[in-house]
Amino acid sequence: MTEFYQNAITVFMGFFAIMNPLANTAVFLGLAGNRPSAERAKIAVKALLVAFVIVALFCVIGKALFELFGITLPALKIAGGILVFMIGYQMLHGKKSKMHHPAPNAGAEADYKEEGEEGEGEEDEDIAISPLALPILAGPGTLATAMNFSAGGGFTKITVTIVAFAILCLITLGCFLMGEKLVNRLGASGLQIVSQLMGLIMAVIGTQMFIEGVAAAMKRI
Repeated sequence: MTEFYQNAITVFMGFFAIMNPLANTAVFLGLAGNRPSAERAKIAVKALLVAFVIVALFCVIGKALFELFGITLPALKIAGGILVFMIGYQMLHGKKSKMHHPAPNAGAEADYKEEGEEGEGEEDEDIAISPLALPILAGPGTLATAMNFSAGGGFTKITVTIVAFAILCLITLGCFLMGEKLVNRLGASGLQIVSQLMGLIMAVIGTQMFIEGVAAAMKRI
């Protein structure tokens, strides 16, 4: 397997772990589950489109932001690695991260249900943009992951990162549209197992980011 394919798989798995489409499906149903299916589909498409645009922008302008604020790539890798590890660690122990809000189990659906019911009179755009697009789908952890994978690389790395996230958005859209069937089939224990597995993967990816950042910083000394 070439380095290109290894990088592509790593990027995709990083996004998959931090976005956790199955767990986010329970959140989505909690926010919009009481709406007609056509309305839910509209909300899902809009939320994922907004999240994709935000992440793509961070991938493209990430390097310029570093230069503007004098941030080095090793510093981003270290900070991003710590952030991703913390989110993964909390998910691994079945906790909801304050930085990233996917439900660790189906029981969290009820909490989001209350929020959805309170906002029944609001427009679809409000739910799609906040809290779905921000911070659930494109939260700090997702943005840090995107910038870590794309920054410091050329056009190829940026393209791979954006394409990987686009594919994940399509997978997430499918999960949202088939949300009720997926949640009923997996159950509370199934969603918890998936969340903890994704947490483990995120913790490992965060550790690798941190190690790479420290190694790069040591070379600069």
